[in-house]
Amino acid sequence: MKYSTLIFESHSISDTLRFGRAFADALPEQAAVALHGTLGAGKTLLVQGMASALGIDPHTVTSPTFVICNEYIGRKTLIHADVYRLNDSDDFLAIGGAEWFQSNAITLIEWAEKIDDCLPLNLYTVTISQRSESARQIQLESPCQEVTDAVSAAIMAS
Repeated sequence: MKYSTLIFESHSISDTLRFGRAFADALPEQAAVALHGTLGAGKTLLVQGMASALGIDPHTVTSPTFVICNEYIGRKTLIHADVYRLNDSDDFLAIGGAEWFQSNAITLIEWAEKIDDCLPLNLYTVTISQRSESARQIQLESPCQEVTDAVSAAIMAS
């Protein structure tokens, strides 16, 4: 599968939230997203931006590190999971994680590399790299050029 790539330079919290809003608006109702980035890179902040675009109060969005998964209902449903505390793919399957990819939801998986063999083929990947205390590079790898183009256009327009 050929992927398209978009690189966005975020210089502030508001930039990361803006990227999240544009990304959420561009994604289809059923999508799987791997979120990569070190602790504190801004993964949950990005999800808060996505939630905001979908009519979900971003203040209710928290990191699911200790609960594994949070679900939020808005114009589209967001499933936000953090698989860091799981041992492997068997743990993921045991909690019913594979079913998330079959639902009509945008499923966001932090630390997705721990369950690589369970991830769907048409996976969107967002990698957040910390450049300084306030600056981040956000890289989107998308199996759908239309999504990449829509995110880029929305960011340019805002």
